[in-house]
Amino acid sequence: MTGYTSISDLSKPLSLPSGGSVKNRIAKAAMTEGLADADNRATARHVTLYRRWAKGGAGLLLTGNVMVDRRYLERPGNVAIDGQQSDEQLDALKRWSGAARDAGVDIWMQISHAGRQSPKIVATEPVAPSAVELGLPGGNFAKPRALLESEIHEIIERFAHSASVAKRTGFSGVQIHAAHGYLLSEFLSPLVNQRDDEWGGSLENRARLLMRVINEVRSQVGSGFPVSVKLNSSDFQKGGFSPDGSLQVARWLNDAGVDLLEISGGSYEQPAMMDIEGMDERFEDQKRESTIAREAYFLTYAEEIRKVAKMPLMVTGGFRSRAGMEEAISAGACDLCGMARPLCVDPDLPQQLMNGAVDAAPSWEKTLRIGPGIFGPTSKIDLIRALNGFGVMAFFYENIYRLADGKETKKKMAVLPAFIKFQLNEMKMAKALTRD
Repeated sequence: MTGYTSISDLSKPLSLPSGGSVKNRIAKAAMTEGLADADNRATARHVTLYRRWAKGGAGLLLTGNVMVDRRYLERPGNVAIDGQQSDEQLDALKRWSGAARDAGVDIWMQISHAGRQSPKIVATEPVAPSAVELGLPGGNFAKPRALLESEIHEIIERFAHSASVAKRTGFSGVQIHAAHGYLLSEFLSPLVNQRDDEWGGSLENRARLLMRVINEVRSQVGSGFPVSVKLNSSDFQKGGFSPDGSLQVARWLNDAGVDLLEISGGSYEQPAMMDIEGMDERFEDQKRESTIAREAYFLTYAEEIRKVAKMPLMVTGGFRSRAGMEEAISAGACDLCGMARPLCVDPDLPQQLMNGAVDAAPSWEKTLRIGPGIFGPTSKIDLIRALNGFGVMAFFYENIYRLADGKETKKKMAVLPAFIKFQLNEMKMAKALTRD
């Protein structure tokens, strides 16, 4: 970034416990890309996309879900590291990581297992801690079966293997995804984890899988390689993973060799992380009360976790302005500010915020809607509210595709056609998947 002059404290580097550092305080948070080929390998589109984001000024790029088991994808276009990787697959990952490293930007691979949130179009029988079905309409997710204990041990090895491949192919760190209702998050939830063995029951047992994964990952990548964890502050479900539970897990993470803890929240059933209209009103009110005076959804929870967690904290969700991010960092609520959706439309936003070219990003979620009145975000019809939320998501997906194809983004789009196009594309990719 020749000629770049920062006027913001956001440009200060962040030191990590592993000995490394992130060059500034803005991170491109993880977003699912959907750009893999039929064998779930990285492609040239990943390279183009991340080269563009790397030029935008963020000090850290977190990839979207890279799955540790291609039988249980988050969506058809996920990259997966499953078993022995061919030279071709390894080279594709090296080109992906190189797109960021060539620009002097750290890129961390987010490693994940979708669990019961693997859609039916890719997993007719997903797996979970217990055979507890997602409470969602539409029939898009099949009822899961409970994992065997032998399979749990295999999953630990899969996470560790994926982390070792990430290091070998030039990624500068990994993030273990234990939030948003995916498998590690499911084990933490007493609603989903109804096991009566050493992997269920008490919080210590429910957190056992996460802790074992972290330990095995660390043993594979060594002490000098950054390992991050993404953890829910809350599932926002009555009887689910609670803020008190999150605090206790954060305490345990202090001694686990974690370099960065990202605070998020929600799941597909209560999508707080996506700010989708139609969220259960009890928890929507709770989230709103915690963010009346500030932008980020989870800052209040991060402040509580700050009291017990020793590692640096990252918060993602809602940040839009330089002032909001600077306030969060100066107040000690977090050390790193994650931005996601705004960078789909304005990939240069981090640099523009830090050098004063702009003060804030537009809140696209509030301006892109399917329609007014009964067809808008305040509709009393659950389906309409959901369509608004998922239609807006399709807008961001479409702009990710445009960036990946080397095109300029579109700031205006008919979101309902975008949503339909997205769904058709997902089905097409699912049919094209190579099956063993």
